[in-house]
Amino acid sequence: MSRERARRRAEREAAREAAAAARAKVERRRARRRALLRRLRPPTRRRAWLLARRSPGQRAAAIAFLVLALAAIWYLVEPTPLRIGLTLLLILVLPVLVIVIFDRRM
Repeated sequence: MSRERARRRAEREAAREAAAAARAKVERRRARRRALLRRLRPPTRRRAWLLARRSPGQRAAAIAFLVLALAAIWYLVEPTPLRIGLTLLLILVLPVLVIVIFDRRM
């Protein structure tokens, strides 16, 4: 009787070890796949907050437009309160202009 129990215990332990080896093999394969995908995927860069989804060229164009418009306002408009008002209006309207010009949501 004890030989039979010992044989069954040995079979259970062998089955348990085989299952553990299979799980370890699957886990190693998953880890290699994750590492490969991590190497292939380009690194994510931190982007500007306001123009977060824009390409660098689009951001540069929007900022250049803002600077040129501000320069035109401050050079061509004489009354200071009107300059300040137009500056605030331009800053508020800039996101809408970016959406309209680049045809994507901000």
